[in-house]
Amino acid sequence: VHRLVTYVFVYEDLISLACGAVIIWYFAGSFEKNVGTVKHCFFTAMFAVLSGLLYLILESIVSRVWEVEDAKGFMPVAFATLGVSTTRSRMKRALLFGFRVPVVLVPWFLLCVAWFIPRSSLLGNLCGLLTGEAYGLGYCFCLDLPESVGSKLDRMFPFCLLRRIPVLKYVPGSSAERRASESS
Repeated sequence: VHRLVTYVFVYEDLISLACGAVIIWYFAGSFEKNVGTVKHCFFTAMFAVLSGLLYLILESIVSRVWEVEDAKGFMPVAFATLGVSTTRSRMKRALLFGFRVPVVLVPWFLLCVAWFIPRSSLLGNLCGLLTGEAYGLGYCFCLDLPESVGSKLDRMFPFCLLRRIPVLKYVPGSSAERRASESS
């Protein structure tokens, strides 16, 4: 059971670690700004478990047809956050590699690009993207963390400690506090 969360910390080479770090920095950072640090930590664990479960289900089916790479690294969770962000985005079009494309197609194009990252699991990334899209469309609403719980967790350890570290950018859990911190 512990492997449903720990697979996100497994990297086999420096290239996949660097690609994972860039994806985490770019996509997960904007997701954290929208939901807050507490919810981001909660969603990271939730997306890791749900993506891992979906991978285990699909891997048993797909492995009969062709060889499947093991899911490793943070990319499935990053694809989940990207899936949520694009399904809930108000934008209609985005600029991708110099072309204007519909926002809902951006994660699918990036999934094709991620296929060429060494030691990257296409099925793992697809499971992450499907998990994020399902959550973004409202199919996993029962797993959501209420804002009141997020606000209470903001004041508890380790989040109260993270708030005090000046180097880190802590994003408050309540939407009112996020708006106030953005305006100041």
